[in-house]
Amino acid sequence: MNTLNQFVFGIYPYIAAAIFLFGSLARFEREQYTWKTDSSQMLHRGALRLGNILFHTGILGLFFGHLFGLLTPVAVWDWLGVPHGVKQIAAMVAGGVMGTLCLAGLLILIHRRLTNARVSAVTRRGDKLLLLWLLTTLLLGLSTIGVSSHHTDGHMMVELMTWAQHIVTLQGDAASHLAGAPLLFKVHLFMGITLFVIFPFTRLVHVWSGFASVTYLGRAWQLVRPR
Repeated sequence: MNTLNQFVFGIYPYIAAAIFLFGSLARFEREQYTWKTDSSQMLHRGALRLGNILFHTGILGLFFGHLFGLLTPVAVWDWLGVPHGVKQIAAMVAGGVMGTLCLAGLLILIHRRLTNARVSAVTRRGDKLLLLWLLTTLLLGLSTIGVSSHHTDGHMMVELMTWAQHIVTLQGDAASHLAGAPLLFKVHLFMGITLFVIFPFTRLVHVWSGFASVTYLGRAWQLVRPR
């Protein structure tokens, strides 16, 4: 079990990061015409707008919440006078709100994609895998809130932060900080790390375009008019 823990949480994150970066570069170099979201708006609009807003609001909140929450050094929170338990509760509340928004949007998008004949016809197996993986990862993440509510001393939060920061700073003892973590947390982390592995091979690559273009967020809406 120690060997498996060391591989999954000490080595696998670097494998995932390498596939994420080099896989994205290779796809951009070889298959630029597939570098898109494959929008199905022209096939069926339905609740696409509502689902998109809820999903993207939630997932962006979760992404940046995890990013700053896990990578902000514990010493900074101690210097600010924020108790570990308080930070954990704040993370649970914020994660619960953003996770619920994301889940609602994702369920709308999944229902639309699987129940509309025209949209379903252009849905590839990779799209279905991505939707299932996102849904499972999200449900696992929301489930960890229930586990965390029984341990609000902040200890598990500190261990997760230390693990993430040791991974980023290339410290070899990162996996040891998750040795005693509940299985639910470990499975959720594994699913989240693996998202970076499948990222270059799915429509998620369009995220790069959003980060790369300064004008992306301020650009005009694409208008699709019926005949």
